Amino acid sequence: MEPTKLLRAILPDVLIDNFDVVNFEKTDLRFDIWLDEKKVLLREDKKYSSVISHGFGEYRTIQDFPIRGRATYLHVRKRKWLDKATGEIFSYEWELSEYDETHLNAEFVAFLKEGD
Repeated sequence: MEPTKLLRAILPDVLIDNFDVVNFEKTDLRFDIWLDEKKVLLREDKKYSSVISHGFGEYRTIQDFPIRGRATYLHVRKRKWLDKATGEIFSYEWELSEYDETHLNAEFVAFLKEGD
């Protein structure tokens, strides 16, 4: 079985599509999953060669729904981008309308929509 299929059954598609799982820990009481935004420019930025990756913001920890009786914590950090032409540093805001059928909590939705 493909690991991505399993992850899609557990985590919202917006995470699997746009973030990489970089670490995972399991204890008797909880699951901790660390995710970093993929290094992929959005379509509108690909045409501008002046936009480059510029590191990451801080990890934000969001408690998700329990899995197998354990508390689940998602440690998510968004990538920062630098537009060398303007000097602007920014992060992408993820459009969630296509994920309306998922049950994203308000804190997670706010995180995906916030810019740095």
